[in-house]
Amino acid sequence: MNEDHYFSADPAAPFRRAPVRAEVWGHELALTSGSGVFSQGRLDVGTAVLFRETEPPAGGRILDLGCGYGVIGLAVCLAAPGARVTAVDVNRRAVLLANENAEALRVVDRFTAVTPEEVPSAETYDEIWSNPPIRVGKAALHDLLLTWLPRLEPQGRAVMVVGKNLGADSLQRWLGEQGYPTERLASAKGFRVLETRRSA
Repeated sequence: MNEDHYFSADPAAPFRRAPVRAEVWGHELALTSGSGVFSQGRLDVGTAVLFRETEPPAGGRILDLGCGYGVIGLAVCLAAPGARVTAVDVNRRAVLLANENAEALRVVDRFTAVTPEEVPSAETYDEIWSNPPIRVGKAALHDLLLTWLPRLEPQGRAVMVVGKNLGADSLQRWLGEQGYPTERLASAKGFRVLETRRSA
């Protein structure tokens, strides 16, 4: 098994770019992905389900958590001109690609990709959108979510897509137990789309 995961800070795989085209919320996205970054050369099934089963946010401050090459946050920027997106990933190659894609789509004034340590500690969000890195393991995933969910504004929400066979239902229960009531918005192709609320 290849231990050089996409959630490594500096993937060892030679860096090769690969084009990705997708239609999201009525907008055509021409993006560049890369080796060592989640879902190289394609829009992964889970993210496609997320897009198909939701409407884009109306605007506000949005966090794309675990952004990869930036497809979720960039789609939000195109669909919601009033949105300002911070995209976060531990993978520096992903951050580079996401910012390159923002330049290509001419949304750099409203989209910034950074590593977690570069995010100002006081920054908060109206919504979090994510296809979270489930394969980092349960403990690391729980730590990730409990790091970022508290940054939601009161009455803010997180919209996530998680594979059913990767523990979506148990994650939904766990989030509720942590004080973040979570409901299932949709279920398709083995994935759950979850909406997590922050109560005031």
